[in-house]
Amino acid sequence: MSSMLGEQSCSYLFGSNASFVEDLYEKYLNNSNDVGDKWKKYFDSIQDGITKDRVHFDVEDKFASLTQVPFSSVRDAGITEAQIKIWQLIENYRMVGVDSASLDPLKRLPITKSEVLDIKKNGLESELENEFYVGFDTKNSIKLKLKDIIAKYDAIYCGDTGFEYVHITNLSEHKWMQNYIENKFLDFKLTVDEKKKLLLKLTEAEGLEKFLNTKFVGQKRFSLEGGESLIPALDRVITKLSKTGIKEIYIGMAHRGRLNVLVNINGKPPQKLYDEFEGNDQFNSFVTSGDVKYHKGYKCNYTTDSGPVKVTTLFNPSHLETVNSVLNGVVRARQDKLGEEAHSIITGIVIHGDAALIGLGTNQGVLNMSNTRAYGVGGVIHIVINNQIGFTTSDTRDARSSRFCTDLAKMIEAPIIHVNADDVERVMFAMDLAVEYRQLFNKDIMIDLVCFRRYGHNEADDPTLTQPFMYKKVKVHPGTRRLYIDSLVGESVLKPDEADDMFELVRNNLNEGKHIEADKLVALPWYSDFDTSPILNLKPFEKVASAISLTAIKKITEVVTTLPNKEFKLHPTLQRVVVESRKQMGEGELGIDFGMAETLAYGSMLDEGISIRICGEDSGRGTFSHRHAVWHNFERTDITDTGYIPLKKLENNSKFYIYDSVLNEECALGFEYGYGITNLADFVMWEAQFGDFANGAQVIIDQFISSAEVKWGILCNVTMMLPHGFDGQGPEHSSARLERFLQLCAENNMQVVIPSTAAQMFHVIRYKALSSLKKPLIIFMSKRLLRYKDAASSLVEITDGEFKFVIDDKTTKSEKVYLVLLCSGQIYYDLVNTRKTMGLDETVAIIRLEQLYPFPIEQLKAVLSKFKGCKFTWVQEEPYNQGAWLQIRDFLEKVIEGGIVGVVSRSAAAAPACGLSSMHEKQLKELLKEAFN
Repeated sequence: MSSMLGEQSCSYLFGSNASFVEDLYEKYLNNSNDVGDKWKKYFDSIQDGITKDRVHFDVEDKFASLTQVPFSSVRDAGITEAQIKIWQLIENYRMVGVDSASLDPLKRLPITKSEVLDIKKNGLESELENEFYVGFDTKNSIKLKLKDIIAKYDAIYCGDTGFEYVHITNLSEHKWMQNYIENKFLDFKLTVDEKKKLLLKLTEAEGLEKFLNTKFVGQKRFSLEGGESLIPALDRVITKLSKTGIKEIYIGMAHRGRLNVLVNINGKPPQKLYDEFEGNDQFNSFVTSGDVKYHKGYKCNYTTDSGPVKVTTLFNPSHLETVNSVLNGVVRARQDKLGEEAHSIITGIVIHGDAALIGLGTNQGVLNMSNTRAYGVGGVIHIVINNQIGFTTSDTRDARSSRFCTDLAKMIEAPIIHVNADDVERVMFAMDLAVEYRQLFNKDIMIDLVCFRRYGHNEADDPTLTQPFMYKKVKVHPGTRRLYIDSLVGESVLKPDEADDMFELVRNNLNEGKHIEADKLVALPWYSDFDTSPILNLKPFEKVASAISLTAIKKITEVVTTLPNKEFKLHPTLQRVVVESRKQMGEGELGIDFGMAETLAYGSMLDEGISIRICGEDSGRGTFSHRHAVWHNFERTDITDTGYIPLKKLENNSKFYIYDSVLNEECALGFEYGYGITNLADFVMWEAQFGDFANGAQVIIDQFISSAEVKWGILCNVTMMLPHGFDGQGPEHSSARLERFLQLCAENNMQVVIPSTAAQMFHVIRYKALSSLKKPLIIFMSKRLLRYKDAASSLVEITDGEFKFVIDDKTTKSEKVYLVLLCSGQIYYDLVNTRKTMGLDETVAIIRLEQLYPFPIEQLKAVLSKFKGCKFTWVQEEPYNQGAWLQIRDFLEKVIEGGIVGVVSRSAAAAPACGLSSMHEKQLKELLKEAFN
């Protein structure tokens, strides 16, 4: 539908206006009397046979087709050209008002109003005293003079706050945001008590920074000065969330302002912080390395009028934003424990830096995960400490290619609220809006707290070297607290001496190492609901009874080979491989393969009350089609089919979760790590599609999985399953980089295993679930062995066995053996076959190391003690400079009398493996020949 200015075509129903007219049209379709006489008359005229039960998309199609209708049709409906222009003007405020908002506390650039908001250019300057409808629904809309409309929408959209929500295509969310902002923003008022509380939180924030600046001159603290509004903002969010029923809040953030959050939000005693500055902090016995103070976390009960809220700030490394996926994993783990509606009880807050938000891919990954089945947590509140400078960048052209650092959030259609951090009461409005939106729609929302940075990136950095103009402005800025005091004094809410008294009170408490509100912030131990004493006293190689009974096997087999109903048709291949073959395996008629071994392990654990979460890029079926934990009806055409999961039938006060993950290893593994540090009694596993995909998650492996216990005292129960093995698949899909994991191993921090049989896979999974030792488990899984007949196991190995750290060679006679080959993984079967071909079964022993760390020294000694005067050789299929050899050589020489050990491997190489199958076969043949030479 088009308007006509003279004879010039111009639609008022195009673009973002259309959605609102569509909404009005839908009201008309439901009841034509609800839209007013003029709109009813118009909609009647355009029916063209459309029935009144048409869906929303049909309405959109109809209006799209009307964009060429001449304005005369609209004029007939009684709508003037000026009214149409006013509606478009209002819509322009919603779309581009943010570009004219005064967001920078430093006021470095003049604000230029967008041309589409210029009434002269819109031909409306003569209409200022005339009244117009504000809303499309003329029957119910108020009328205002144009000058009042401009004043209203200027104040809402072009003041100290900028709103972005027109990118939201969901009509109910869009309309809710619009109504909330336009009906509540101008009327938002704090009570006197709320204003004084806000000032107190600002005083606490500023007071701590000034105190630390004088007491610990020049030491790194990543000051919050310039962004002190964060502290009252967090207080407001926590208070408001508590009123809605939230009981637990988890915070993820990097460095800027972290010490302030730990003290003023998490209740960390200031004296404890001083001790850390002075290097006198006392570690727990298992925190052997510790970490710098601005990486640490803390937990407390935060007292609000609605009751206590458990508020936890997570530990994190210097790798910015990597904690975000961890936070989501922690929140989801807690929600899964409490049930389906737990998102209304538990939530997360992520605090970003401006340059890190837009610059680091982990944020794209985390946002992409936010509404998926595997990772959704019912919405996270994001707060950006936007000091407009990042690390050293002073020009946004060097920091990003988008208008705002928050533009990333538009990919998930999250609302974005930009607010000048100096206008602290508008900050409070933004927090209230964020809480209500998150709780109503269970989706992410982002608050861009536009502030500045009083000092350099850290306190030893001189920012004037590269940003002289900015720091001239910073130098004369009085501070947010001073501006707010002046405002309150001007309102007669506060007397000047009251603010001074408040600051002195905070200062005196800081001098004594106490918090002014210590009674409201009650510290909690990190594992407040989990007894860690049995865990911390255990040593590696704990004995675990991992076998299960034949009765249990039959029960599990029956469940996992039974279709849900007669109508369910399994793919013919799966009917044969999964149903028929696994029935035979359960009866002992076929050897148990790796897929069935996993299934038996998971089924028995569920039946024993142990919850399981498995996530990876193809985890439902298994990358190599070996698991098939999720079945799909082969004849079903319903796109909403989520599959049938037989193992869920074995849930017994337990839950079985299995998901195909997003294609982002760093975020996916970070999430599972967070899940695994929270639900320590569960079995939590991340499965890489190929082992080398763990490269994309190296930060999580280095900074969290391998070192969190010794840095922060955080226990982790996550398992990583990494396909590994040289099969001529090229450099990218051969090696899970075993050497990297072994290089990270120390202080009993991880368990690294390479199961060579299906029974070993079964027992190591149950070992992990049943053991009291809560350490990361890294399983290097051979894809070649998944269906390899010789790697299959008998029922007896499941019912009477246990995980073997070392597997002896029972085929040889020790007195005849002259050569002992030691190995791990699938190369064992190549060695066995070569030995048989060469007729050396009695004279060459082949010993398997199933666990490479903690290295089984005593177990290996016991096995090797019977071999006297033999030559010992380590054999690996990886290149010399890779694989296990260089990492376990010292252990081998401690075990073997005389300390002489040879090695057979591929030659040292820059790439993990060759890319030609013919070259692979040649290398393998030469390697095997050398092993027996």
